[in-house]
Amino acid sequence: MRIAGKIVVSGLALVVFAGTAYGYATLQSLEDITRSNVIDSPGGATPGEQPADGAVDILMVGRDSRTDKQGNPLPADMLRELRAGDSADDLTDTLIVLRIPNGQQAVQAFSIPRDSYVPIPGGGKDKINSAFGRAKLAEAKKLRAGGESDKGRIEEGSLTAGRRATRQVVEDLTGVTIDHYAEVNLLSFYQISKAIGGVQVCLNQATHDPDSGANFVKGEQKIAGADALAFVRQRKNLPRSDLDRVRRQQVFLASLAGQVLSAGTLADPGKMGALIDAVKESVVLDQNWDLLDFVARMRGVSGGGIKFATVPVVNPDYRYNPAHPTWTAVQVDPEQVETFAAGLIGAAAPKPAAGSGKATVDVSNAGSTEGLAGRVADVLKGKGFTPGPTGNAPTRRTSLVRYPAALADEAKSIANDLGGLTTAESADVPAGHIEVVLGSVYSGPGVAAGGGAALGAAGGGAALGAAGSVAARGAARTEEPPITSAGENCVD
Repeated sequence: MRIAGKIVVSGLALVVFAGTAYGYATLQSLEDITRSNVIDSPGGATPGEQPADGAVDILMVGRDSRTDKQGNPLPADMLRELRAGDSADDLTDTLIVLRIPNGQQAVQAFSIPRDSYVPIPGGGKDKINSAFGRAKLAEAKKLRAGGESDKGRIEEGSLTAGRRATRQVVEDLTGVTIDHYAEVNLLSFYQISKAIGGVQVCLNQATHDPDSGANFVKGEQKIAGADALAFVRQRKNLPRSDLDRVRRQQVFLASLAGQVLSAGTLADPGKMGALIDAVKESVVLDQNWDLLDFVARMRGVSGGGIKFATVPVVNPDYRYNPAHPTWTAVQVDPEQVETFAAGLIGAAAPKPAAGSGKATVDVSNAGSTEGLAGRVADVLKGKGFTPGPTGNAPTRRTSLVRYPAALADEAKSIANDLGGLTTAESADVPAGHIEVVLGSVYSGPGVAAGGGAALGAAGGGAALGAAGSVAARGAARTEEPPITSAGENCVD
């Protein structure tokens, strides 16, 4: 059975958060956790360091793996309990970046959809979750060709290559320098969720999906083990498929954070011991992570001090391969994603690429999506254009980019940036200006609240309240409430 989108990777970070109250002595037992040479920096983020990009950044990865951390296959009875089948692609089905700003206690986290279509280390473009498996396979072939015959060394070397490729592709997309890496698989998620006695979640409606094993009633409920895994991996029968699954993962992580940091869990040695044992058994960290230093950094973080977002999405139903018109991916704009990630900690937006247009762009909204003109103007500002007036226009269905003859190249660039809009030369457009009219069927960048390129930089933490994506099939979606570890987060 093909499982897509399996794991929320929060357990390790939350155990360490909890350690601020549970005690250094117990956390020292985590020092024998499995390590992997993932980070290039000789020392990682050292105690007291203020990283140049403004935050200590942790990449948390969930792997679609049916093995333990030594690479041994999980027993058949465990696979049946997980409803996972006995085989899977070597994919990273969950990617979450945790940003801890320099000198601040507000922790920001954002998800990258597993199907984001991006350049992959080693050449070409593919879905971001394929980077791990491609690099792992290539390294295994290289080692064998070089004469290595020890299966353990081949497995260890190829896993390291997969992890490093995953780190690299996330850095390339987001502009964030990853300081630390944490990885879990099916087994570790199962054990972590059970260790604390289940996690409280809330659904807007009852849902059922035989593929994932999801079978949930409407309203609040506590889930653990296989049910928790089904909750975060379900994508069928959800309004936005993979994008709603990402939001499920964020909600589960938020609830788990709140529960781990609650007095009831922190004061229960049995739960804390089981949680730490689960982490030790199946979580993998980078080679440089000083957990005790991390605990010191996290002092003062409360259950409500973690906020969650999703990177901006251009098109969630992107047909990326003309030879296979039914194949879909999630289209993202790296410039938007980089600006969004920087804005979460109030950092300056990345500089526009050399040669970008300098025209003044006036944006008007000829549809019914509230705030659309302003968000699209922010997108174009992030690409180097000068923002002009924004407002409304008479209703029209399609979008149009109007320009004077001297600005034909800039107009074409804008039309492409916004998803391939129609262009028209017009003597009525003032010199030095380009006019963008957004029709009622517009579905490009900025269509959803939180999805604009410059919103994160301009609005700082306010951008966290949105899902950062567009609804399936291009329909606009109203702004969603923020997901925090202190909130009551009810989702589809």
